Amino acid sequence: MVRTIIGTEEESLIPGELHFRFHGKKLVLYPFTENGGLFLIFGDLSNGEETYPSGRFMFMNAPDKNDRVIIDFNKAYNPPCAFTPFATCPLPLRKNIIPVSIQAGEKVIHLSVSRF
Repeated sequence: MVRTIIGTEEESLIPGELHFRFHGKKLVLYPFTENGGLFLIFGDLSNGEETYPSGRFMFMNAPDKNDRVIIDFNKAYNPPCAFTPFATCPLPLRKNIIPVSIQAGEKVIHLSVSRF
């Protein structure tokens, strides 16, 4: 079950684990299946200051014939709830909050609010 930013839960299928190294650290992420590929919701040490506090999203192609997946953090983007309080976004699984700072991908959005 995946919790959302408003406290509800959604069911998603985790087809496997993504094992990789980042700056010498062995890490694991747990993607969901979506539209024939993989969808990842992750958090990292950049959340809150440099990137959206609740984590970011990323799509990836399905595993190739050798069961390999390219994890390109340059494609990480902010969820819809980063732009409007009216969106309901899923939060990263606790095991998808990794102990490194991912400097790639979309950064935090600073919206200015105008008063009428």
